[in-house]
Parts: sequence; structure tokens; C-alpha cells
Amino acid sequence: MKKIVLDIEKAFGPITPEQISAQAWRSAACNQALENGTRKGNDFLGWVHLPSSISQTELADIQATANRLRSKCKVVVVVGIGGSYLGAKAVIDALSGSFESLDSTNTQIVYAGHTIDEDYLHELSAYLKGKLFGIINISKSGTTTEPALAFRILKKQLEEAVGKAEAQTRIVAITDKDRGALRTLATKEGYTTFTIPDDVGGRFSVFTPVGLLPIAVAGIDIEPLIAGATAMEQNSASDIPFADNMAEIYAVTRNELYNNGKRIEILANFHPKLHYVSEWWKQLFGESEGKEHKGLFPASVDFTTDLHSMGQWIQEGERTIFETVLSVAKPKYRVEVPFDEQDLDGLNFLAGQRVDHVNKMAELGTQQAHVEGGVPNIRIELPELNEYYLGQLLYFFERACGISAYLLDVNPFNQPGVEAYKKNMFKLLNKPGY
Repeated sequence: MKKIVLDIEKAFGPITPEQISAQAWRSAACNQALENGTRKGNDFLGWVHLPSSISQTELADIQATANRLRSKCKVVVVVGIGGSYLGAKAVIDALSGSFESLDSTNTQIVYAGHTIDEDYLHELSAYLKGKLFGIINISKSGTTTEPALAFRILKKQLEEAVGKAEAQTRIVAITDKDRGALRTLATKEGYTTFTIPDDVGGRFSVFTPVGLLPIAVAGIDIEPLIAGATAMEQNSASDIPFADNMAEIYAVTRNELYNNGKRIEILANFHPKLHYVSEWWKQLFGESEGKEHKGLFPASVDFTTDLHSMGQWIQEGERTIFETVLSVAKPKYRVEVPFDEQDLDGLNFLAGQRVDHVNKMAELGTQQAHVEGGVPNIRIELPELNEYYLGQLLYFFERACGISAYLLDVNPFNQPGVEAYKKNMFKLLNKPGY
């Protein structure tokens, strides 16, 4: 099998190859710390060897539960926020048809618990009315406001629609092994449960049941996803030399650009199915590195769409940015530009060429323009968009994120700033104890 490829050649200018090479020893030390647990957050390193440690028995259990939900439900609601849903949505959106509908054989995945918006919850409830639906509720504690509120509403709706006994067979809880409100409820009600490992934080949980169960329910093969992640786990390990270790190279490059005054990293893609990979990536890096008044601000754009909106700012705005471009080498389908006798749109010069060729030239032309305009570019290429290479990509970003945060000397695995809004909200809501 091929590998995803990292190219940093167009990042040079504000930084040099020598600067990158000079940091090899630091990145190696940071990478080693992820494996031996000698730095901050060492109680949340269960994700590091997670892909290679998942057994066939575990995968079979997840798949069996997914098959049961698929047999019972036309729609499954994934209830969760942040890492509890973003990883699954990233994979599902990337690997599903752009216009799949309920007429397809696949069970539809929809989401709740990621917002408190009343209109959204009302519209979701209305959409589910009369449909065969189930729920995957993802929460370590069971008390996080957004998912807990959504689950309370959806649980009531499901029980009223099919009865409590049947509802119990359509609800799966993914939660703490022993503690928390959701664990207590799941035990009492007899829900099928999966465990969120104590040593894996939400934004690193895509290769646990948190991500794998919804992905499997969507009809996506989770085995090659894990195989790709396992391959990248091996290829980014601390014993892989710096010159061959793309996770270390990416981590060092982005930190050197940061030290050179680049404050914003824009993840750009030329494939609309990668939109939620970018959303997942933003949480991964933003929540891991944004501490102690440090860290790159992670932003994202979908090209060529956003070239007609954000393109102007990227080309000629503040030179505090660099781009990391996600590219897919081989599309799944083939579409050629047809010949038109009138040629009123002037596109006959493209007749007979693949649309993907036009897209690739747009990508290359954009990269050239942005680099010439003072925007360094990093490029990551997937051979094609499938489970195996997506597994590689997600683990690559996880590993690089851990290394990069350690290069900044921050704890990649906590999120103390997230609690600030919660305290204010609970006080305003007159929650007991606040």
C-alpha cells in the first residue's frame, strides 16, 4: 500500500531547510516523550498505540452492534460534542456519497448534542417523527450540558414512539467504564455500552468506539481505517529517523513558521468531502496547543469555493499566515468536459479533459500565487480518498499534534480554558453550587 506524502519545499523562504534539520533532536525527544510518558499530560497517552492494540474481538463487537442498529434503524442520532462527534463526522462525510439519501441502503447518521440551539432540536425532533431511529449517546460523564440536554429530549421521544423496552435496544451508550451519570443510567436501563478509555481524551478518540461505532453504522469498513492508522503509528514512531518521519517534520515546520511570525495556519483542501476533516483538525490543534498565550490559530478553507471569498485576504492580507494543503491524487470517479458547438462559455479548450485535471491545475496555480504572495505552503497528498489513507491522515495529525504541543512546552491533553464559559453559564442558569 502507498503512504500519504508530506511536501514542505514551498514552506521555505521565511525559514530554511537548515532550521528544520536543526530541530530534529528536539522533535525526537518530544516524540519519545509521547511513548514513554515523561512530559505533561502523560495520563492521556492511550491513543499513541491505540490503532495497533485494537483486537479483532473488539472490532467484531463494534461491528455486531453497528449491524444491529442498522437492521433496526433508518436514522441513528449521534449525541456528542467536540471530539465525541467530530472524528466520526469527518470520516463519514469524507467517505459517503455527496447526495446520499434515505433511499440508500445505508443508515443515515445525524447529530445532536453539539449545539443548544432550540430551533435545531425542534427541527431534528420533527424530522425523526415517524422514522425508525436510534441513538448513540457519547459522554464520559453524562452531564455535559449540550449532549445531556439533547439526549434527554431524544430519549423521551424514542420511548414515546416505540415503548421503553424497544427503545432500550436502540440506544447505545459510550461512556466511562465505572463512573458518571451515563454509566449509571446505562446499567439501570440495560443499554449496550462501550467504554471510553480513561487515558484517551475526546479529540484523540476517533479510533475508539467513540468514532468507530458511528462510522460502522454509516456502512463504512472500519478495518482498513484502523489498518491505515496502524501503518502511520509505525511510520511516525520515535525510532523512525527524522528525515523519514513526516509527523516530526510537520510539527517542526509549523513551529518554525510560528517562531518566524506566522500566527495562523490555514488548512486548505480541494475536495469538499474533506470539510469536516478540517473541523476535526481545528479542534485537535486548537484545544491541544492554545494555552499559556501560545499556539497557532487553526483556520480552514474549502477551495476552490473559498478562493472567491477568502482568497483575496489570503493573497494580499496580513502576512501572518501559512497554508497546509490537503490534496487527493486520484478521484473516485471520472468526468470529462464535453464539447459544445456554440462554446459561449469559452470552455472548448478543455473539451475531453477530466474535471480533476482542471481542479489540479487550480490547486497548483493557487499554490504558486500564494507562495509568490508571501504565504508559505505545506502540502499533504492522499493517494486516494478511502478508509486506509484517511486512517493514515487522522493518526498522522494526532501524532504531529502531540509532538508540536510538546515543542511549545504546553500540555496537549488538557483544556482548562473550556471550563470558563461553563462556570458563567451555570451561574446565570442558577445551577445549584454555582
